Amino acid sequence: MTPSIPSPLAAVPAETPGHDLLEGKKVVVTAAAGTGIGFASARRALLEGADVLVSDFHERRLGETVAKLKDEFGGQQVEAIVCDVSSTQQVDALIDGAAEKLGRIDILVNNAGLGGETPVVDMTDEQWDRVLDITLTSTFRATRAALRYFKSVDHNGVLVNNASVLGWRAQHSQAHYAAAKAGVMALTRCSAIEAAEYGVRINAVAPSIARHAFLAKVTSEELLDQLAAGEAFGRAAEVWEIAATIAMLASDYTTYLTGEVVSISSQRA
Repeated sequence: MTPSIPSPLAAVPAETPGHDLLEGKKVVVTAAAGTGIGFASARRALLEGADVLVSDFHERRLGETVAKLKDEFGGQQVEAIVCDVSSTQQVDALIDGAAEKLGRIDILVNNAGLGGETPVVDMTDEQWDRVLDITLTSTFRATRAALRYFKSVDHNGVLVNNASVLGWRAQHSQAHYAAAKAGVMALTRCSAIEAAEYGVRINAVAPSIARHAFLAKVTSEELLDQLAAGEAFGRAAEVWEIAATIAMLASDYTTYLTGEVVSISSQRA
């Protein structure tokens, strides 16, 4: 239900400045080209003092992303590797290549995901498989590759997965995406137990709605307005607000937190 009294928190706040939470860290972000949470996460990592490698399957947009980040953060290392997360070979090569280009990996942000609006009755096997593969199985591929890397080195690490409140909530025409994101949550919990042996923490964020240009291309403005109005503050999140939470989970402020899914929303059904 939409709040009857507008919240003072409905006003979009100014972006929080960096506080060196990730100073000296080497960060890899998947699906980072564009305008969404991936790009915002890469930018926030740089803002917090890290060096970053961004990855995406879209080579042109990835190049534009690197240029934009280098322009803003000229004193820090910004690298890129083209990667199709539906390919095990390319995901393995991403982790190997990132370790080589950055010198090491400290943090991996698994951001890749694919949505869409299709009722179950109309959904094809191909639509189901595609969303599950890009959203869930790609997170498994990257987690597996990262854990193999951390198992072989003598330093600790952090993984942060991008889930969604739809892993908990019910929403019309989102069964494939919701199932995939619920799977990311379960993968986060189970892999975190295994990862402790290698000195690795794994957590996830579960945003409700963060508006950006790409989301506007695949979702109607009417639905976005409706979803935003139903949130506790009566607005959608800014992508930097999601990225700031990801940075916190990747930082030493959360050294005893693993296997958790942090909701960036009011969690209401």
